[in-house]
Amino acid sequence: MGFNGLSYSIEQLLEAAKEARAKAYVPYSGFGVGAVLIDSDGQMHKGCNVENAAYSPTNCAERTALHRAIADGRQAGEFKAIAVIADTDLPVTPCGVCRQVLAELCDPDMTVILGNMQGEHRVTTVSELLPGAFTSRDLNK
Repeated sequence: MGFNGLSYSIEQLLEAAKEARAKAYVPYSGFGVGAVLIDSDGQMHKGCNVENAAYSPTNCAERTALHRAIADGRQAGEFKAIAVIADTDLPVTPCGVCRQVLAELCDPDMTVILGNMQGEHRVTTVSELLPGAFTSRDLNK
C-alpha cells in the first residue's frame, strides 16, 4: 500500500507530476508546473500549465488536471490527492485561483502534496490551503 491509503507513494506521485511538468507550454515565463490528480478509482489525471501571451487566459497545472478529470467523466468530490511540482526553492504552492477551484471540486480534507525539483515536499490539505473557502454551500444559503 502506498501513501495515505493510495496505491502510489509520494515519490511516485511527484514523479508523475514531473512528467506532466515536462509538457508545460511556458514560452513567456519559462516556469513549468506539473500536477497529477488521483481519483477515487486510483486513476491519474495529469496537468501542466499552459501560458498565453495575453496572460489572463493562462491555465495552471492544477486546474488543467482538475478540468481534465472532469472532462474524463469524474465528478467533484471523487478525488483523493493531488501532487504539484515546480522548480522552486521551497515546495511550490497553488495560486489563489487554483486554491478556489480545489475547494470547489475536492473534499476539504483531500491530500495535497507540494514539491520541488530538488526532492523536497510538504503534505497539506485543501482546507489548509484555503481556510474559510467560499463554495457552493455558501450560494445555497
